[in-house]
Amino acid sequence: MSDWGIALIAAGSAILGSITTGFFAWKAGHRQAAAAETAGQAQADALISTVQATLDEQRRVRAAEQRRQTYAAMLAAATEWETGSQNQDPELVTATQQAHALLRLEGPPEVAVAAERYMGAVSRVRSELGGGEAFANLLSARNAFIHAAQDAIRDA
Repeated sequence: MSDWGIALIAAGSAILGSITTGFFAWKAGHRQAAAAETAGQAQADALISTVQATLDEQRRVRAAEQRRQTYAAMLAAATEWETGSQNQDPELVTATQQAHALLRLEGPPEVAVAAERYMGAVSRVRSELGGGEAFANLLSARNAFIHAAQDAIRDA
């Protein structure tokens, strides 16, 4: 074989080797890019999940605080009505009714029902001038309202 033939074979081998090496390097690069994309997507999903969990917790805390304030306003208004002077003060009754209306919106229904029973018990004590059975019912209704409110705050 002549020098030219050997040179052509050597050049062809070099070109074929370069093409083969380039092809495998290209395949490896694509595999690495796909793996990097998958890892980046997993990291983004984890970040989104963490942010969503944080936002959900903040929302839960705000809801519990709103309920706590609403229930406290109802308890304060009803207690003021309960312990007010013997003359029925229409402003105390109105304040209690407004607090109860707000409480009904805030919910849950169990707390609204307990608050309504408490308001009814206060009204009966006020109209009966503190009779024994009415007073016992008042204490029971107040305690039931407080327990229902505590459960609702804890479950919020």
